[in-house]
Amino acid sequence: MAENVKQFLCVWPFGLKGLVSTAATLVFFFFLVACAALLIWVDIPLIRGTAFGQANFTSPSSNIHGERIMYPLNCSDYVNSAQKCSDNYPSVFEPGESTSEACPDYFRWIHQDLKPWETSGITKEMMERGIPGADNRLVIINGSVYLEKYRPSFQTRDLFTIWGILQLLRLYPGKVPDLDLLLFTGDTTVVMKGDYEGPNATSPPPVFHYCGDKGSLDIMLPDWTFWGWPEVNIRPWEQTLRAIKEGEERIKWEEREPYAYWKGNPNVAADRVDLLKCNRSDQNEWNVRVYTQDWLKEIGQGFKNSRLEDQCTHRYKIYIEGGTWSVSEKYIFACDSMTLMIKPVYYDFFSRSLMPMQHFWPIRNNNKCRDIKFAVEWGNNHTREAQAIGTAGSKYIEEILAMRNVYDYMFHLLNEYAKLLRFKPTVPPKAQRVCAESMACSNKDLCKEFMVQSMVKSPSDKLPCTLAPPYEPEAIRASLEEKEKITKQVETWETENWEKLKKKQ
Repeated sequence: MAENVKQFLCVWPFGLKGLVSTAATLVFFFFLVACAALLIWVDIPLIRGTAFGQANFTSPSSNIHGERIMYPLNCSDYVNSAQKCSDNYPSVFEPGESTSEACPDYFRWIHQDLKPWETSGITKEMMERGIPGADNRLVIINGSVYLEKYRPSFQTRDLFTIWGILQLLRLYPGKVPDLDLLLFTGDTTVVMKGDYEGPNATSPPPVFHYCGDKGSLDIMLPDWTFWGWPEVNIRPWEQTLRAIKEGEERIKWEEREPYAYWKGNPNVAADRVDLLKCNRSDQNEWNVRVYTQDWLKEIGQGFKNSRLEDQCTHRYKIYIEGGTWSVSEKYIFACDSMTLMIKPVYYDFFSRSLMPMQHFWPIRNNNKCRDIKFAVEWGNNHTREAQAIGTAGSKYIEEILAMRNVYDYMFHLLNEYAKLLRFKPTVPPKAQRVCAESMACSNKDLCKEFMVQSMVKSPSDKLPCTLAPPYEPEAIRASLEEKEKITKQVETWETENWEKLKKKQ
């Protein structure tokens, strides 16, 4: 157990200098054990596993940034320079191509997320009002990143989110403008729309976050897991997606278990506990196979029984939210099983463009068991159509969430955000500079391994994609109405089928 826990030691490059004595080390060790116990609350259904103690710090080549090695991770120079970030990296972006492709359509939600500040802009006063709801303040000036931490984040959410922003700057050197932003890394939304409505309402503070809903104004940002989640051994997205695609090829779709599958921690949400009622029992067969994830056991066994690539074994997979949205969404869709999406309340930066019956089958939250049973029976009687939905959802995730698109989304989001600032960003007095060396060289084991695996090694040879104009209000309304219409049709099918079954009894 202790051998496994030590791999979760991910640290910031500042703030832990006092842990030098034997006594302090022991205290810190037991603290880590306690943190490991908290993993029973982790909100993710499936885990990518590797053998512990086999960290490989050789960064593989990537189709994003080619074979050129222009950004070496030189930890010895960092240590010898009294842990100062180097300024010897390229500062000018010189792409090999002069034209760019159009961005995926979902990028247009960037305009919608920033619309609350379209007229007023973003002032220093707004930023200050947002601090109570933020974990970190990040400032970029001349391509350098400065960070002020207000409070700890859960596990390494902030660490790997900041790491992702650093990689964006390495991919497009000199192209991200000076800016000042607030970041919240928790689950719940923090900027509520109702607090800023009415004749005497003030403008909302801008806070970047991973999810939103109808009642919030949080600004969507890709979550930390795109660069790795060491506490539960989820590798960076590129490596994880590749493993899932290899895993799904082991069993052909028609030969998979003809049931709906979900595995995860039900204790984070009442809706997940309710899902457990749909499991097979002596009284009912809802065509559901639900498994509770025992994270303490998985930690002790090195995550051998919870690998993502081993989970494409059923024709249907269930997506259900946790406390709010769940990072499990992209992993579930990545497998080409048909996704049964229990009606979500929250969305992340890419999911608003998913369409029912094209990318997933909609399931009512208050009618889970019956809806899932009907969906599975329909799919088993219409295998070609069910497989097509699963393939479309998987292809959508594979293409629109390619890491180049993730970085381009961040690039346009930060550029559009910077245009709204009505003040000149400056380094906060308590902020400290962070860079690839200060973060990766200060860490070890899985934390360092995941950082090196996801590290951008050279500037892009292509321009960022071209961002399209905002959606027209009529287009957004039409899209929402179409989703609702399709969902209602599926609900009608299920209700009619249930009534027929009752008449036969």
